Amino acid sequence: MDEVSRLHYLQEELKRYNREYHELDAPTIPDAEYDALYRELVALEIRHPDQVRADSPTRRVGSLDLRRNVRLVQHREPMLSLNNGFDVRDLQEFDRRVRTGLGVDEVDYCCEPKFDGLAINLLYRGGALVQGATRGDGEEGEEVTANLMTVKSIPRRRQGSEPWPEWLEVRGEVLMLKKDFEQLNRRQTGAGERTFVNPRNAAAGALRQLDPAETARRPLAFLAYGVGGCSPDFELPDHQDALLRWLGMLGFPVAEEVRVVQGESGLRMFFEDLGARRASLPYEVDGVVYKVNARKAQQKLGFVTRAPRFALAHKFPAEEALSTVEAIEVQVGRTGTLTPVALLKPVFVGGVTVTRATLHNDEEIRRKDIRVGDQVWVRRAGDVIPEVVKVVQELRPAETVAFEMPATCPVCGSPARRLPEEISWRCSGGLHCPAQRKQALLHFVGRRAMNVEGLGEKLVDALVERSWVTEPADLYHLTLEQWASLPRMARKSAENLVQSLEHSKETTLARFLFALGIRQVGERTAHDLALHFVRLEDVMEADETHLQAVAEIGPVVAQSIREFFSVERNRQVIAHLRAQGVHWRENAQERRDVQVLAGLTFVLTGTLAHYSREEARERIEKAGGKVVGSLTRSTHYLVVGRDPGSKVAQAQKLGISMLDEDQWDKLFKGINA
Repeated sequence: MDEVSRLHYLQEELKRYNREYHELDAPTIPDAEYDALYRELVALEIRHPDQVRADSPTRRVGSLDLRRNVRLVQHREPMLSLNNGFDVRDLQEFDRRVRTGLGVDEVDYCCEPKFDGLAINLLYRGGALVQGATRGDGEEGEEVTANLMTVKSIPRRRQGSEPWPEWLEVRGEVLMLKKDFEQLNRRQTGAGERTFVNPRNAAAGALRQLDPAETARRPLAFLAYGVGGCSPDFELPDHQDALLRWLGMLGFPVAEEVRVVQGESGLRMFFEDLGARRASLPYEVDGVVYKVNARKAQQKLGFVTRAPRFALAHKFPAEEALSTVEAIEVQVGRTGTLTPVALLKPVFVGGVTVTRATLHNDEEIRRKDIRVGDQVWVRRAGDVIPEVVKVVQELRPAETVAFEMPATCPVCGSPARRLPEEISWRCSGGLHCPAQRKQALLHFVGRRAMNVEGLGEKLVDALVERSWVTEPADLYHLTLEQWASLPRMARKSAENLVQSLEHSKETTLARFLFALGIRQVGERTAHDLALHFVRLEDVMEADETHLQAVAEIGPVVAQSIREFFSVERNRQVIAHLRAQGVHWRENAQERRDVQVLAGLTFVLTGTLAHYSREEARERIEKAGGKVVGSLTRSTHYLVVGRDPGSKVAQAQKLGISMLDEDQWDKLFKGINA
């Protein structure tokens, strides 16, 4: 295919993909693939300008489906797309162009999350919402006012005492929070209806419902990111960050993660920081938006055909991609759970090459109808294990067959069984099964359990294969010479490992309970058990009624704990460990600390100097407090770090006490005094 033919082919293909994405809310290719094809088309059109058509995807913003029975409305100011950046070179080139255009050495930028939702325009007159529309083709969009009226976070009329212009266009994104999306898909599954690939599709589909009552049934949210048109006699804030704060005071939700940075190095640091926190954000983001902060500078830089020169969308590596299921194998976990795993044709997702994805269980495979040979969407978010989201049914080969779980354990051959109250199948072999033995040992020595450094998967494999270790206590029997004789184990490493094993003998009851690998007992439950019962003997003898007296422990967890300690073999494992010198002391101070913050609720905002957001949360929860994401009148404290968001103003309005990091630290020192 020559270049001109390829150009025409890409124009038509991208128009089709645009329609699938913007109108049907059912894309058939990942964003990263679309972006790559789009960049190729741009390059071809630069080389062949006489082949550029007015309806080329490079000349249009979004898409409009004129066949739908919808009313189109004109935006007072165009809703343009942003130019995309995909690597550091794109970021550096953007900063260079901006500095050159402004004739300065360094520029202040406002950095914002790039929401993965549906862009909308809200028109207010006299402080009241009179019209809402989608982006459409940038010049005009579909009117969806009635549907937007059902979104609770969109103000219907002015709030507070801040002055409003006579008319105002507020730009923002309608999206679905991750927790709401998961609940929606569970409801869809329970009702036997189709599930959604991602929150963006779910939100877009909800907003385009012809019946607003259908929209209201889906949990949509809104976040503002800017202003379109405005009454000419009204003076808007002169910087982007000030504009967002102003919108927050008017009652519009604004992302808390917004920051102002200096120069290219600041852009890069913000991108890396948000990327590291991406998985913990309450909503999906697919990148960062950089905007020159001074609005006068924005006006000076102006626009190109379809995008502003003063802004760039810097995209994260793709988190969804298409791949092929080449095989399905079944893994055996430390508790005997049989987990089917898809072996995939290698695909680059979320910054890494993915070759395997969890299929969870056979019910999930049947629900999604996943078969060997299928083309599937693969998703990876942060450190989460990649998973198969959906099968592209129209690409399925004719010879595929439905998957069936094996009747026996693929490792030891013991019968596989499925208990009536469980979804997963389990190997019945117990410690007889090498897979369970290996996983149980790896769990036992883990950092959050007994914390034995230097004992990884390969060493555990070697120990099990030699039959040197059949239960955790055997680890403490091995001599230095035995450790040093293992493959790739130098004597110094063996000495360090023996020393680490010796140190691990002094632990806490909570760590020990977690290390035992009791089904349903995670770190928090083990911690709660240790605080409630104090003595291991009391945990071992407790019946289900007494176990359910512990916070957050219900009938299922209580039954699992009771069953574990009723097995004589498990009691022998504990006795053998204690005979090897494993011990702990009661931590009465920790027990007292947990009571001090009981009933207190905290919200965190900004960046703390000495704690990550997750570390701060763990610290509060360990002391019995509760951390939530949003402020209400029942919130007791707002902990304020560097560069806080709009929550400070909200806390002031609600009369909520605020603590800086030093005051927050003194609060804990007071607890421990």
